[in-house]
Amino acid sequence: MDPWRLNPAQPEPGTVLCWLDEIADPGAKGFDYRVGEAMFAGFVVRQGQRAIGYVDSCPHAGWPLSASPDRYLTREGDRIFCSGHGAQFAIDDGACLFGPCAGMALTPWLVEVDADGVVRTAG
Repeated sequence: MDPWRLNPAQPEPGTVLCWLDEIADPGAKGFDYRVGEAMFAGFVVRQGQRAIGYVDSCPHAGWPLSASPDRYLTREGDRIFCSGHGAQFAIDDGACLFGPCAGMALTPWLVEVDADGVVRTAG
């Protein structure tokens, strides 16, 4: 079982996150949830009509990737960027491409875009 699934603050499959058009192309949007003392942070990257989700936690240090709201991508919009130490990750699979996280990857957060253009959690 995915250890992040054990987090009671992680939204259930089918939870509406936003409209795809609310995310710049390319761009990303963060989402935070809290249930009691438990917290879950994730973000969604948009590439065209695709949405790809990840848990907002650096695999190297455990801190959030973005220091500013919704600023998860490099200036070119082609990689995910950790503002803490400059690591860069592939958008498609979250693999570390540069930085102190060699051999590591971001934790996927399953999301999907429905026929109406709504981004939801998947499961």
